[in-house]
Amino acid sequence: MKKHAFAALLAWLFIMTAFAIFISPPRANAITYGEIDSDNSYSNTGAFIVKSANTGRIFPLCSGTLIAPDVFLTAAHCTEDFLNRLAPAGFTAFVSFDGLIPFRDNTDPDTNLIEVTEIVQNPEYNRTRSDSGDMAALILSEIPEDITPATLPTLRLLDELAERNGLKDAVFTPVGYGLQDRVVGGGTPFFQNANPVPRMFASSSFNALNPGFLRLSQNPATGNGGTCSGDSGGPNFLDLDGQLILVGITIGGDTVCRATSAVYRLDIPSAREFLEQFVDDLP
Repeated sequence: MKKHAFAALLAWLFIMTAFAIFISPPRANAITYGEIDSDNSYSNTGAFIVKSANTGRIFPLCSGTLIAPDVFLTAAHCTEDFLNRLAPAGFTAFVSFDGLIPFRDNTDPDTNLIEVTEIVQNPEYNRTRSDSGDMAALILSEIPEDITPATLPTLRLLDELAERNGLKDAVFTPVGYGLQDRVVGGGTPFFQNANPVPRMFASSSFNALNPGFLRLSQNPATGNGGTCSGDSGGPNFLDLDGQLILVGITIGGDTVCRATSAVYRLDIPSAREFLEQFVDDLP
């Protein structure tokens, strides 16, 4: 399959599964084969939340990262789904940075929700190209307290590391609020339930690098964890000399969430052109 078609399929599978979870009975929401962020190490990672005008219930749709005081970066296929399907049905958009988010029947009025005042979708977003431009910014109504925006990468950072063979043994950290471990054996496979949904993180080893995407291994048989539905738009960090760098955002993966994930690179010129609208002094 051609690279651009494969990338489009990955993103489509992620958002369609997330939407099915959204409208179906409660299912699990957490990073696969990872750990709960119990010490709030990834406080700038949040959930893209939608709220029903009819019931007042909230639903985590995707994940994302604070990249400027009032700017939340997520995936364009998430905002596209909201704008095309959910907003016309009366849903409104919010972001929450809570470590635990009760949803559906467990919706709690004490959950900290920040209203989204504007959605800026990358005009270059296109499912049919190898550089999908799958990114969007949610402009927040207020600046969240005590949260430091993520550090973005320098231009072509991953290419420079690859040239020095610095990616061969690299371990990346995806963070998000997506589906949890898949359970097999004894019947139909299912994802474990988690409501409230916790912010979780995992370790994913390097798989491949191409002009628009970073591919990571998330196979638990090799000691990796990774992302699943609901983690779209969430960050993938790389620790460089003790500093966490937001090198890309999750945009897709395999349907059983245990092989590879697809990460849209934030160090390429086209991504930086979009980010420059929101981030002063881009590295």
